[in-house]
Amino acid sequence: MARAPAVQEIEELPEADRLDGFPHPRATENLYGHEAAERELSEAFASGRMHHGWLISGAEGIGKATLAYRVARHVLAAPSERHDATLAVAPETRAARQVLALSHPGLLVIRRAWDQKTKRFPATIPVDEVRRLKAFLGRTAEADAWRVVIVDRAEEMNVSAANALLKSLEEPPPRTVFLLVTSAPGRLLVTIRSRVRTLPLAPLGAEALRSAVRQAYAASSDDVAGGAPAASDWDRLVPLAGGSVRRLLSLHAARGLLLHDRISALLNGLPAVDWAAVHALGDELSGQAADQRYELFFELLMDAIARLVDAEARGAGDAADVALAARLIGRARLATWAGLWERVAADKAETAALNLDRKALILDVFSRLEEASRA
Repeated sequence: MARAPAVQEIEELPEADRLDGFPHPRATENLYGHEAAERELSEAFASGRMHHGWLISGAEGIGKATLAYRVARHVLAAPSERHDATLAVAPETRAARQVLALSHPGLLVIRRAWDQKTKRFPATIPVDEVRRLKAFLGRTAEADAWRVVIVDRAEEMNVSAANALLKSLEEPPPRTVFLLVTSAPGRLLVTIRSRVRTLPLAPLGAEALRSAVRQAYAASSDDVAGGAPAASDWDRLVPLAGGSVRRLLSLHAARGLLLHDRISALLNGLPAVDWAAVHALGDELSGQAADQRYELFFELLMDAIARLVDAEARGAGDAADVALAARLIGRARLATWAGLWERVAADKAETAALNLDRKALILDVFSRLEEASRA
């Protein structure tokens, strides 16, 4: 009697740009709020004058990667499968299925890849990732075949990786499109920026944001707790999200409104610090299981500091921010608080790069806030 073939389970590896429980941007069916950018790319390709390199920039979580994968599906699809007015390609087409599985021979994605040995993502995109370009571009393609290279979070390339990419951008092969996705274009080499066409995306408006969030929840896994936001939460979530789908999903899934309230209470209590509350936050956010809430905590805190600095600098903004900024900062300490924002951002990056203690970082941040408020 013949044995039945063994069933091999395929492990789904973590992806740095995927939010837990929600589909990856390449699996997102509809793109909301960026119709003009989509039309520009569609018309450029249809005209036969497609630029070889595009820098898709904008805030985190507003649809940059989703747009890049829509371009990839469109470019790699058969001519009969493309739509003239948009980049839409039916999900059941061969190109769409292969792009979703990252198995299309004409697609190369360069990003921070999960390290199976360390069970972590590297801090940067290493040069070895970019060196895969040589073999990819060296393969002989069919006569009319296109190739697409997506560099996701291009600002995360280290210097060697950026220089390796630059060589390919300087002498781009025919019928090849480079799509560089970034939230920090200023961190890219000037020589890279000079060889690509910039396509900035704006944060989503309220209605586009709601549509994109509803789509994400409709496609989310069953273990996403709570479901879509209740009607009563939208009015608070939308302003805090800043036009970012990712931010709103994180806020809701990670109980972000409660986290925001705790940060607000601590800032409003300055220059006194409720150290018991800070220690409690440090304990909650220090473990790897709290990665999402830890990142959200710093996003909310950094946004709050930036709003206070801006309110003091301009003397305008939300009334509560203006009043708190006047009490804590004042004109004499404006430079100190602006420098504090930069220092916190640098310390957080160093903590991630060196795998330092998260609770120690949180305690140090509030120590600095206390000092800046008393100065």
